[in-house]
Amino acid sequence: MTQSKVTIRDVAARAGVSTTTVSHVLNDVPGKRILDSTRVRVRQVATELRYTPNRLAQGLRLQRSHTIGFLSDEIATTPFAGNMVRGAQDAAGEFDSLLLLLNSGRDEGLESKEIGALLDRQVDGIVYASMYHRVLTPPAALEASRSVLLDVRSHVPLLPSVVPDEVGGAVTAVTELLSVGHRRIGFINNVDDIPATHGRLAGYRQALTAQQLPLEPQLVIAAGHDAPSGYRAATALLARSDRPTAIFCFNDQVAMGAYQAAQQLELDIPKDLSIVGFDDLTLISEGLRPGLTTVALPHYEMGRWAIHTLMALIDAIGSVPAEQVALPCPLVRRASVSSPPRL
Repeated sequence: MTQSKVTIRDVAARAGVSTTTVSHVLNDVPGKRILDSTRVRVRQVATELRYTPNRLAQGLRLQRSHTIGFLSDEIATTPFAGNMVRGAQDAAGEFDSLLLLLNSGRDEGLESKEIGALLDRQVDGIVYASMYHRVLTPPAALEASRSVLLDVRSHVPLLPSVVPDEVGGAVTAVTELLSVGHRRIGFINNVDDIPATHGRLAGYRQALTAQQLPLEPQLVIAAGHDAPSGYRAATALLARSDRPTAIFCFNDQVAMGAYQAAQQLELDIPKDLSIVGFDDLTLISEGLRPGLTTVALPHYEMGRWAIHTLMALIDAIGSVPAEQVALPCPLVRRASVSSPPRL
């Protein structure tokens, strides 16, 4: 015989209080004058009876669906930025909410349908996410829901957004090389017109200027963001008679190409050449020998920030400022950096 589901009336009867009191206690309704002893008794009885709230009824009463839309361009189909989803999912669980993950593949028509589907399902809010740091104009349809931008900045900052601190991450990377004595540091940058390209170049320059070192344009090469491009750029830098003793690379894929160039030229890493990457793509950074010192993108932390900020928006009364946040990119030390050789 199947046992009937415990109701709020059962809890109220056992605790000797009204159903309204039980609801106020279990939902932590603010401003209600309920004795602490009563609160303890109600929660104790609810636990003993294994009472679980009716989420549908609770959602209708609180105008909450306990679901959050997570709309991305390509995150769901790549391992590179998956920690953003994990961070968002973990944070959503803290608010007893589920994440509905949709992937547009950068198809604007599909993206529009997906936003409509999320709104039809009355999600509590939407996280609009990108696989890499971009500046764009978010879909106007997001204005119909509480929304937060993840790894995206808007041309007009109407929505809260979180991105990595590209400038600070590059400063961290170059400072690591400076701290062990390098003074001729090459930089293999990206050719694409994206925030990471400009921010990491600015950070490279800022770190050198802080040490009153000259900015030598010949030590900076713009290349593609893959290993073959890194190989070609590093080969050009290392062929110079006044070659750099260290190279800061736009990302870990470029750093892998720099490793290949060093091997081709019979240069030992880090004895003859130190290398620092960016992204901490562990398939590369942990797989290279020696392991690659690199700067990690705060994917997990950005995912959590997006959900916590979204929930604050949902709970807010009236409009709130559209906060624009850049989270720090921490250094991950491995074995690709040491003091420079005597050339």
